[in-house]
Amino acid sequence: MSITATALAPCSKCGEKSEITVYRSINIAENPELKEKLRNGSLFVWECPHCRQANLAKYECLYHDPQGKLMIWLMPSGELSPTQAQAISNHTKAMGGYRLRLVKDVGEMMEKVLIFDAGLDDMAIEMCKYVTKMELASKKSAGSENLAGTAFHFHRLEESDGMKFLVFIYPASGQMMSINIGYNVYEDSLGILQRNPDIIPGDAFLKIDQDWIYSFMK
Repeated sequence: MSITATALAPCSKCGEKSEITVYRSINIAENPELKEKLRNGSLFVWECPHCRQANLAKYECLYHDPQGKLMIWLMPSGELSPTQAQAISNHTKAMGGYRLRLVKDVGEMMEKVLIFDAGLDDMAIEMCKYVTKMELASKKSAGSENLAGTAFHFHRLEESDGMKFLVFIYPASGQMMSINIGYNVYEDSLGILQRNPDIIPGDAFLKIDQDWIYSFMK
């Protein structure tokens, strides 16, 4: 079930503290309305009653999709204690076939949900990001030298004229840019993963992000 609690949070603008609702865990089978709020980010945004400033709440949250057999643990510290990891791991092993992911911010959690909702593999997606950045950098266009450290985010899977492609977004010059990647790049990335199972981490809750892909691609 979904578990909520209350907490005092300071406003980023006026500094006044307000009582807000935080979601310690989200079960979308029991509360499907929370999934869309997570996908668009509104679940973690609260408005200060004193100055009307919109604030982003930062707290631990466990996302649970029983039907999709998926758990995503939002841990702002980026670290999960061995006790916490073992407890959840034992529980999910008993249920069988779960994918377990660890993320450090709301943006990463939103992206994971979008990826798995599209029926895609997040490891292959990270490889697609890496390949795309390297190709852009090799063209030596304006600003391409900064792309290696730029955060690419999966946005959606589209199909046009019978051809599928992935849409990624990334910040550049103060605005969000988008780039389309052919589905064949994703399929090639899946093939690389299947031929190299040793690059897949063995921990219960996996951090599948830019650091993970760069750790063995460099």
